[in-house]
Amino acid sequence: MATITEGADPQHRSSQPLLHQRGPVIQEFGTVKQFPIGLTADSRRYSCQRLNHVLADTQMLYHLYKKYHWLMRGASFYQLHLLLDKHAAEQLELVDVLAERIQTLGGVAVGDVRHAAELTGVPRPPDGVEEVPAMLSRLLEAHETILVQAHEAAARTAELGDDGTNDVLVSQIIRTGELQCWFIAEHLVDTPLVRVDDHHG
Repeated sequence: MATITEGADPQHRSSQPLLHQRGPVIQEFGTVKQFPIGLTADSRRYSCQRLNHVLADTQMLYHLYKKYHWLMRGASFYQLHLLLDKHAAEQLELVDVLAERIQTLGGVAVGDVRHAAELTGVPRPPDGVEEVPAMLSRLLEAHETILVQAHEAAARTAELGDDGTNDVLVSQIIRTGELQCWFIAEHLVDTPLVRVDDHHG
């Protein structure tokens, strides 16, 4: 392991990368730096806390979408395989939006999926393959977990004057989540495909 020698000549140049470096944590998770963005530290701290929970859940939802994209089965395989991958890509975009909003507020975003797994309220699915309706139901339940949190946080951040966070939650997290729920839920409607079920005949 290469080490940096104390007192080494600062003018010395080398093409050798300085590997295996470690350093102190310069900002703890859960804290906010002072930023001149017109919001109090308390309001920014609240927003970061709520956003990090939504971020952790959104990371889990993204991974659920990818898992089920790979594990789809049956006659609707191709349609759902493509739809779930599209939804996963949209959720991955939201992960970045949430993380950047937290950083904009002076906070520290959940950046490690193992940390996200400790914070999330989305239940862990079986490691194996469930039937398709069960997989779709799990996606809907994860969406609802996020949407409940987002609605609560949006209302409170509006009261605190954090319009930017409110906008992210309403215009991106909630609207995207609601639309994706619609697309998934319609695949769970038990309806005939080629013949009207006429109970009056």
